[in-house]
Amino acid sequence: MRLAVDFNSYFASVEQQLNPVLRGRPIAVVPSMADTTCCIAASYEAKKFGVKTGTLVREAKQLCPGIKLIVGDHTKYVEYHHRLWHAIDSVLPIWWTPSIDEMHCELNKRDQTPERAKVYALRIKQVINDQVGEFLKCSIGIAPNAYLAKTASDMQKPDGLVVIEKHDLPHILHRLDLRDLCGIGSSMERRLRANGIDTVEQLCAASREELRRAWGSVEGELMWARLRGEEVYTAPTEQRSLGHSHVLPPAERNDRDAHAVIHRMLQKAAMRLRKMKLVTGAMHIRISYAHHDNWSRDGTFSETQDTMMLGHFMDSLWAHRPRGKSVPQPFAVGVTLMNLRPEQQQTLPLFAEEKPRTAINSTIDKLNLRYGKNTVYFGRAHTARDSAPMRIAFTRIPDLDTER
Repeated sequence: MRLAVDFNSYFASVEQQLNPVLRGRPIAVVPSMADTTCCIAASYEAKKFGVKTGTLVREAKQLCPGIKLIVGDHTKYVEYHHRLWHAIDSVLPIWWTPSIDEMHCELNKRDQTPERAKVYALRIKQVINDQVGEFLKCSIGIAPNAYLAKTASDMQKPDGLVVIEKHDLPHILHRLDLRDLCGIGSSMERRLRANGIDTVEQLCAASREELRRAWGSVEGELMWARLRGEEVYTAPTEQRSLGHSHVLPPAERNDRDAHAVIHRMLQKAAMRLRKMKLVTGAMHIRISYAHHDNWSRDGTFSETQDTMMLGHFMDSLWAHRPRGKSVPQPFAVGVTLMNLRPEQQQTLPLFAEEKPRTAINSTIDKLNLRYGKNTVYFGRAHTARDSAPMRIAFTRIPDLDTER
């Protein structure tokens, strides 16, 4: 049996835990105070009005005129994640943390019965309440494998507790919609419907071969096994890219500030690269324009983790951006470093012109880690020192040391 913990409306709940004035009120966490951005989280009080993750701020105000908007502070969310991790790990060992608001725990052989598993689930809820905060509720799912435990944790919210046993399968899943299952998004739903699978009941009844055909890969067979309670091992994937993107606030939607912001993000990415002991050999940059086509450019270079070299290469790409009076103002910018591999496997340059900067990069990293971000930085990011704050991706928990 596996036990999955899913924190309910996590970002919004952290805000309500920190600020009693927000408790019991409809709130939405947003990246910036602009009607053109989207809500990145909504409290359950706001969800009752139809506000959810991805709702435009403009629409959220129409759906819920009394909604309170909060600019997200992702540093707080990561800090609370670590507090929650330690609280839960004091009850059961955590073996997998797939996202900022989800943790999976290991149950040993003697605790595999639903009764004993429920006892641990209730202890987890209590320790969160006592050690972290009473407004940080969670839903817990217990099931034969991690996939179904996650599914169970989504079946009763907020503050739910659902147990799926082998003999409950597959009928307990039949009341779900296809999109309620992890791994089935809009495009996969269309593919399933094209293969005559319109409901979860039909999905569960399909053969292994039918699901492989619907998915077009072995992933269909893995889904067939997961739905039957089998634990499916998936090999860890190597990180092939890393980067940052940022929606510019209205005051920074101009060429000069966009250039500074993208350099600020590049310098953070380079520091992450060095901490992970990786080098990169390719870069992709992009500019998004509100209600217009996006522009992007990429290129390759000799493998490196040197901030100055990466900055020069970025400027060579940036020089090709659209310009002129007819070009709209930038709405968002992003940079991605690609073709990553361990620094031990780096192909060394024929000439050693960048070797002296290894010590410089190391010194800059140490100073920023010790005294805080922006203690030392490259001048291209000067006007964006406090821009592009840390953001939390769905499947990656930021490192507070390198991404504040």
